[in-house]
Amino acid sequence: MKGTKLYSIFTGTCPVCQEESMYQEKNPYKLNKIYEMKENCSNCGTKYKIEPSFFYGAMYVSYGLGVAIAVASFIIAHYFIGLSKLNSFFAIIGVLVVTMPLNMRMARNIWINFFFNYDKNKAKS
Repeated sequence: MKGTKLYSIFTGTCPVCQEESMYQEKNPYKLNKIYEMKENCSNCGTKYKIEPSFFYGAMYVSYGLGVAIAVASFIIAHYFIGLSKLNSFFAIIGVLVVTMPLNMRMARNIWINFFFNYDKNKAKS
């Protein structure tokens, strides 16, 4: 799967060479380091922040992911588990809170992959 945008999105690796993580801390649940990213890829030199406030666009992606998670949570809680609408609402809130760090990282990964493509010449062989 290496060499695809999905690989970079799900692993959080450099979108150009896919050799190293873009983040200082791989665990998104270490909340005090959730936004800390490396400046450049040490393998291919790709600069992750193309411009100041580059990742503001990831907020729109995060919103879409959040809506998808909320809809999926409601369907599972209400239709498959059989919770009432009120309890399904509480399930949605719980799932959104628990998945917030993953949502934020995934939104950033998706956003940066809009602007960079994999280059097999820059990847380690």
